[in-house]
Amino acid sequence: MSNKFIPFHVPSIGAEELREVEATLRSGWLTTGPRTAQFEKEFKNYVGAPHAVAVNSGTAGLHVALAALGIGEGDEVITTPLTFCSTVHTIMHVGAKPILADIGADGNIDPDAIARSITNRTRAIIPVHLGGLPCDMNAIWALARRHGLYVIEDAAHAAGSHYQGRPIGMVPPDGDHDVSDAVVFSFYATKNMTTGEGGMVTTPRESMAARMRMLSLHGMSRDAWNRYTEHGGWYYEVVAGGFKYNLTDIQSAIGIHQLRKLETFVEIRRCYAQIYNAEFAGVKEVEIPPDDPRSGHSWHLYMLRLNLDRLKIDRREFIEELRRREIGASVHFIPVPLHPYFARMSLGGHSCRRALELYPRIVSLPLYPEMREEQVRYVADCVKEVVTAARSPRRSMLKPGPVPVERT
Repeated sequence: MSNKFIPFHVPSIGAEELREVEATLRSGWLTTGPRTAQFEKEFKNYVGAPHAVAVNSGTAGLHVALAALGIGEGDEVITTPLTFCSTVHTIMHVGAKPILADIGADGNIDPDAIARSITNRTRAIIPVHLGGLPCDMNAIWALARRHGLYVIEDAAHAAGSHYQGRPIGMVPPDGDHDVSDAVVFSFYATKNMTTGEGGMVTTPRESMAARMRMLSLHGMSRDAWNRYTEHGGWYYEVVAGGFKYNLTDIQSAIGIHQLRKLETFVEIRRCYAQIYNAEFAGVKEVEIPPDDPRSGHSWHLYMLRLNLDRLKIDRREFIEELRRREIGASVHFIPVPLHPYFARMSLGGHSCRRALELYPRIVSLPLYPEMREEQVRYVADCVKEVVTAARSPRRSMLKPGPVPVERT
């Protein structure tokens, strides 16, 4: 195999997206308009939700959902320490206090840790489906029901994921199941489907969708599309303090065709994840990522776990060795308490010991539809080559040292 560099991610953009973008540019309607309305309709039908609101990022979706629920000063919102900073930022943006509940063995937020973190100020829970593996939503919904809490799912990684046979974001028609108040998806460039930047919020309630839609466009009572169909484009009313969070038709033009390809994208990811799993079976220096046979993992990330007590190199050296072999890798994520900005604050919550212990071990390997199968096998061969050369049986007898803090 040639030594051409294999990047951590390459988006899958085809001729359909290019044609749709060109048609959008020629239409003269570039901002939020008919293609965004079409994208919202196709997305809500795909996940099985009554309502969907397109926004310009997953971060915006989390923020507008919190704001629409009236969460603010004096409130507490429980989330995971193993997430991107935006999950915590959005809680702070509405004036609430983030409370960090530790992870379980699968890397997702632990329902028992959530239960220990609930106080009389808790208003909401934000579980994060890390890497595309769904959280234990039944346990989380049960806690929310018992304590009268809102649930906002951070599904930034979970487009194409299923929980117990239901797409993430689905609202069952029989009404006999618990559902979240909002489910927030991200279409960032590295996600399972992309609009470059962008996001979508699904919700079971019409009133919630209407308020999010209003808040996402400056708090105006009518969005641009309705203004042009009703009053000739000149009249609007600002009824709340809002934001500039709308998604453009140019981005939606990409999203329409990315969504139509999503099932194929996820199937390829699952196939490649199975190849990795088979290649790493029996390699004692690593552990394959957790999975749950009751759920449908969308494999946004393949988060390999290094058994550092069996290696004479650390995670940073492991990544450097892959780069020497023309392979890009990444880390998801640096836990929230390790960032200088958050470390200076008094974030609530119990010990995040398990997140801090897992962090030095995780490495995200390349996994995306634009890879060829021989590239996947090349990455796996290189991983085995690196850990075989770095074996250190003596390290298994040593006690773990302090958790290293990486500055990236």
